[in-house]
Amino acid sequence: MSTDECFEKDVEKYSELISEEQIKRRVSELAQQISEDYRDKCPILIGVLNGAFIFLSDLIRELKISCEVDFVKISSYGGGRVSSGQIKAKKQFDSHVDGRHILVVEDIADSGRSIKFLENMFEGSQPASLKFVSFLLKEGTAVVDFKIDYVGFTIPNKFVVGYGLDDNQKYRNLPSLYCIE
Repeated sequence: MSTDECFEKDVEKYSELISEEQIKRRVSELAQQISEDYRDKCPILIGVLNGAFIFLSDLIRELKISCEVDFVKISSYGGGRVSSGQIKAKKQFDSHVDGRHILVVEDIADSGRSIKFLENMFEGSQPASLKFVSFLLKEGTAVVDFKIDYVGFTIPNKFVVGYGLDDNQKYRNLPSLYCIE
């Protein structure tokens, strides 16, 4: 069964939260702001796998600056819809970050635990700057203080799929963002 067939079978459970057109427009706006902020710099954009790969891909194609790309992979969900609260590193970044401008690219920020975990990955190194961009920021879910420097969309506390976000590894390829009703 294809992803479309799976989604169509379950479509009554999902409603569109953010359209493909809204996403494209906002990614372009974020890229413009980042391009201005990093003018005359060559930042390393570090995408957080798996969820941020589509957002990162669209974002870097809109940037008007030179940049490099690297990835980390962390996990806190396992196969469920609720974070376990335990973050595990599955892949470290490979780039030499000392003296470099780092922009970590996340799919969604909610509790803040992942952001803090990612900040801690840079302990012992000395980047010129460390900032975060997240496609989504969930309202009212933070359990630790954290800062996102660039936010695509603020959304209610609902489980969402599409545009890189999944439900047990499904629906990442949907061009819009959907929430479960």
